[in-house]
Amino acid sequence: MNEKFKQLELFLKSTNFDRGIRLGVAIAVPFGVLYLLGLFEYAPAVVVGAFLNAPGDVPGSYKRKVNAILVSILLTMVITTIILFLKPFFPFLLAAIALITFLVALISVYGFRASLVSFSGLLALVIAFAVQKESAVEILLQVALMGIGGLWYLIVSMVFQRLSPKKDENQLLSDTLLLLGEYLKLRGKLLSKKEKRDDRLKKTFALQTQINEKQETLRETLLTARKRSGRSRYEEKQLLIFLSSIKIFELIEAKHLNYEIIDDVFEDHKRFLKASKKLNKVMGNHLIRLAELLIQKDKIPKKNVLLHALAKANTSITDFIEVVKLPEAREGALILKNLYDYQEQLLQEIRAIRRVMANVKDASRVSLKRQDSSKFLTLQEYRWNVLWQNLNWKSNMFRHSLRLTIAMVFAYALGYFFEIQNTYWILLTIIVIMRPSYGLTKARSKDRIIGTLIGAAIAVGVVLLTQNTVVYALLAYFSLILAFAMLQLNYKSAAALITLSIVFLYSLINPDAFEVIQYRVLDTVIGAVIAVIANYTILPSWEANTLKPKLLNALEMNREYLLATQKLYQDRTAYKLPYNLARKNAFLAVSNLNAAFQRLTQEPESKRKEFQLIYEMVTLNQTMISAIASIGNFIINHQTTPASEGFNTLLHKITNALQRSVDRLDQEPLDSKMEEETIEEAQESLLEKYEQLSNLRDENIKKGNTELDTETLHRLQEAYLIANHMNWLESLSSNLEKATERYGVSLQET
Repeated sequence: MNEKFKQLELFLKSTNFDRGIRLGVAIAVPFGVLYLLGLFEYAPAVVVGAFLNAPGDVPGSYKRKVNAILVSILLTMVITTIILFLKPFFPFLLAAIALITFLVALISVYGFRASLVSFSGLLALVIAFAVQKESAVEILLQVALMGIGGLWYLIVSMVFQRLSPKKDENQLLSDTLLLLGEYLKLRGKLLSKKEKRDDRLKKTFALQTQINEKQETLRETLLTARKRSGRSRYEEKQLLIFLSSIKIFELIEAKHLNYEIIDDVFEDHKRFLKASKKLNKVMGNHLIRLAELLIQKDKIPKKNVLLHALAKANTSITDFIEVVKLPEAREGALILKNLYDYQEQLLQEIRAIRRVMANVKDASRVSLKRQDSSKFLTLQEYRWNVLWQNLNWKSNMFRHSLRLTIAMVFAYALGYFFEIQNTYWILLTIIVIMRPSYGLTKARSKDRIIGTLIGAAIAVGVVLLTQNTVVYALLAYFSLILAFAMLQLNYKSAAALITLSIVFLYSLINPDAFEVIQYRVLDTVIGAVIAVIANYTILPSWEANTLKPKLLNALEMNREYLLATQKLYQDRTAYKLPYNLARKNAFLAVSNLNAAFQRLTQEPESKRKEFQLIYEMVTLNQTMISAIASIGNFIINHQTTPASEGFNTLLHKITNALQRSVDRLDQEPLDSKMEEETIEEAQESLLEKYEQLSNLRDENIKKGNTELDTETLHRLQEAYLIANHMNWLESLSSNLEKATERYGVSLQET
């Protein structure tokens, strides 16, 4: 029960509920004020204007948020004017529906915020059919009042943001830490249980994508919010937590271990991995609790559990050596030691977040140059050429816009000729659930129908209990607020609440509530069926056919990341910034590839062409970026020896393999391969360095020198990690080259 109360508290303090309250205020105040002034007949138009422009109010840059809402206001006013004037002229109205739907849907090419502005425009198109205005004066007055309503919502949003200026950022940070905690726990489960490893690896793809999306929004919000005069103490705290979250994410990625080696080395000694797995779980739970405390403002939990789990992980190394004995135990001990070092670094970042949240005065400040920080922003281009480049059959958004247009025109014509009472409910269902991908459209259709049925069932129960219009009005109002708050959290629940709101709203107009419920359910089902069929049959964009650009980008960014790591090995100080930029670009590229694979899994089995091959390439890219991150993380956090000739030779071979993979997909002429003898020599030289250090260590042990100094330990760790990870990367790049060759052939055959 306590857990349920805690989740309720987190929801009530969340930005999702906050945005629901904003909408509630934006609706209630005009109704109340205009009623008191005797101008209640103007209230619906103002409220509609506020409602239409609420979608663009999402976390991010304050300037971009304001601009998005202003553009949304202008767009909704223009669209409403056109539809209201053309209503009596069916042919022209149908043409207007087609043109507006296509152009407005195409706005989504400018990114997530633009897609919300696009949704507002489409929503205005649909709601215009519910507005009964005939004369030019009535229409222009309706549109003007809608504009006032939109500006009113913008004012409400600005006031709420002024009252809680950092609430959006805190929510994003909380969401990020929560996802990182879940990700860290999942990584721990991968360590010892190999029977469920494939399924869990697929789950990591979804988590990586979500974390990258949150961190991208935080970059936009935190790095663009800095004033020339500097940051406030509170902004400093948020930035410190954000930077620690980035480091934690990289560290987790850096330990995508070679599980085949771990399974082999610890085949009969899995119990020595339990302490590391337990530490991951403890740290993951601690991150989740810190995420909650960013919203709850409660006491920070004690660190004793963390330190105890870390000590147990350290003890497991010596226990392993005592049981297996050196030199046989050396490889396993180095694996456990490298794992311990990585977990210790994770713990340091978690403790850094703890210190910031506890307002420790000596918590380090952020030294981040403006010109450097701006390089980490992924800026959205808003030029006309972006739109122009998408006006072709290869563009997913072009095909989606055309598909949506055909579905909307068909639905309206269907309603017109069959005299369906509320055709715009069908249109509303279509614009809400129809997405560029078939899988998401199908999932949203299912949730929409189930949610509508649940909402209708609840509405029937309420109608049977009471016919009180005041109760209907209150339920309609509060259902809408909760629906808006739940929209991003649980679409099925949001659909149920939207149904409740609409049913009770119309019940105030139509005394036969059961008729309203009946039509609502029927129209929702019709709209959902049209959306799913349209997505499946009209210019379908199957993910398997559109994966190539994302795969190419992942290959290229992994190659750039590896080259940046080579430079980092040469000089940590000079090449730290280029390395960080290359890392960010590679993480985003692989995240986009993972997201595409997730969408692919939602599509019909008959459309998942080369599914296993695609899964292999996605996994290889993900494993490769993790192996590179592991090398880079070691270089940054340890005093290393100069990069050997064998390292550079092998790296050159790996980057060439990645380039050949790109060339195969692009059907470009291939570079000649390096001689296999050279590669074997490079691999042997790296392993030989590790073996020399191991042999030297064995001789010292025989002489009675059992104490291991830090410098020797770090050299052993470096030699082992570099030799194993470079050989691992060479194997991954070779497998990736073979996989892309097969994939390229399959693309040519289709």
